[in-house]
Amino acid sequence: MRIVSLVPHATELLFELGLGEEVVAVTHECDYPPRARERRRVTRDALQAGMSAREIDAAVRERTLAGEAIYELDRAALAAARPDLIVTQALCPVCAVSYEDVAAIAEELPSRPRVIALDPSTLGETQADVHTLAAATGRREQGAQLAREAAARIDRVRLAVRSLRRPRVLALEWLDPAYVAGHWTPQMIELAGGEDVAGRPGEPSRTERWETLAATEPEVVIAMPCGYDAPRAHAEALSYAQTLERLNARRVVAVDASAYFSRPGPRLISGLELLGHILHPDALPEAPPGAQALEVQPIRVRG
Repeated sequence: MRIVSLVPHATELLFELGLGEEVVAVTHECDYPPRARERRRVTRDALQAGMSAREIDAAVRERTLAGEAIYELDRAALAAARPDLIVTQALCPVCAVSYEDVAAIAEELPSRPRVIALDPSTLGETQADVHTLAAATGRREQGAQLAREAAARIDRVRLAVRSLRRPRVLALEWLDPAYVAGHWTPQMIELAGGEDVAGRPGEPSRTERWETLAATEPEVVIAMPCGYDAPRAHAEALSYAQTLERLNARRVVAVDASAYFSRPGPRLISGLELLGHILHPDALPEAPPGAQALEVQPIRVRG
């Protein structure tokens, strides 16, 4: 089977299912696992490099209102890949080429590929996607094993923190303007032993005024700008340090959203473990391998 993945989290899942050799093309943002970088690229970024957070937000809004994605699909490269299966999504117009565009193009390809859209809104739905993709690719046993392993890791975190006090947590998916993280992130915070003070489980992220966010009285703020790794998220948070200070939280921590939070793939479970470590380091003293929690604002007494 020749597979083209048009979303990074699907690429990660395909490799986890043991289908790496059958993945023949991916997006320009598919950077994990490292072997994915060796595959043909069939998309490119429509936004210019070097823009600020506010400029990126404005450009994304403008393109979204115009019915345009921020990714451009290379039709010639897609056709050359001769896919039997294309995996995409329709959940977020910011995150991938339009599903309607992909479906229309697929009908014109000589290979007549099947198109599957993975569109989870909750943590449970991300796990259901494992079974969906496993069934579509003849890897049901591997999918079942991945699901069992994920369930065991989730239970480990949940049981470790279940009797502990829950700190008030605010997760920010963007800083200018402020976006409160939604979808699966509020559930992850709850499972990790926190109380999400602003997020709405299963619903999209949303903008909110800083004054409103301060009124939620967060104790811990997690800076997770969508698509940023930990060092870039840390630098972004430092550039908004005065604004974040007004939230009066005792800690502000920057994390790798691209790896562990923005993408609803296998590494969400590592994101859950990282949250547990951040919120309850005594109960979960070790962060998952390779994961970072970079302090922006150190622990202090609220007053």
